[in-house]
Amino acid sequence: MKKRTMAGIASILLLLTWTFYSYGEMMAQGKEIAGKQTKKGEKMMTYTAKDFSKLIGMAGFSEVLLKNHFTLYQGYVTNTNKLLEILEQMLKEGKTGTPDYAELKRRFGWEFNGMRLHEFYFENLGGKTPLKADSPLGKKLTENFGSYEVWEKDFQATSSMRGIGWTILYQDTTNGRLFNFWINEHDVGHPAGCLPILVFDVFEHAFMIDYGLKRADYIQAFFKNINWEQVEKRLK
Repeated sequence: MKKRTMAGIASILLLLTWTFYSYGEMMAQGKEIAGKQTKKGEKMMTYTAKDFSKLIGMAGFSEVLLKNHFTLYQGYVTNTNKLLEILEQMLKEGKTGTPDYAELKRRFGWEFNGMRLHEFYFENLGGKTPLKADSPLGKKLTENFGSYEVWEKDFQATSSMRGIGWTILYQDTTNGRLFNFWINEHDVGHPAGCLPILVFDVFEHAFMIDYGLKRADYIQAFFKNINWEQVEKRLK
């Protein structure tokens, strides 16, 4: 029975991922965006999906899970580029006062942040060594939380909350203080003037193919693969 349940969950997730990416493909129909020339002969700025295939083989993350997640991320990149193209054209045509423009403008925040947060998430994976207590980040966590262990407990507790979203360790640029934030949606809830230091995807697509409803096991797998060197580079 458990095997059937897990197989059913995996099938649903695969279908959802395919549906989401199909939406991205649909939006990308028409002229190619990359390298497109504007009327002034200038190239339109576009985004290119980064290659994170080096993460395949990482302990605790199956190839199927990672490849599906990469496909989902590529959909965000596609949709970000398409929305940039559509909004620029609407601006030229004087359609900024329309409901369509307003809704697409709101949607752009979702697609762009979905693209960027996934990049941060994949980039802070693939590590094999724990954070050193005497490193700049290790010292900062101890300064703000009392110890690394207390910070980790808070980060994991935040990640275990019911709901979908992201857990992000942010640094306030005004005073350097570190906070663990729960971000419910890509485009809302981010603290103004703060830098994302460690990004953790807690949407179901990030773990259910491998772990089903056992989010706690996924959290442990994430912590075993954090690339602390990359994370520390984001610290100011």
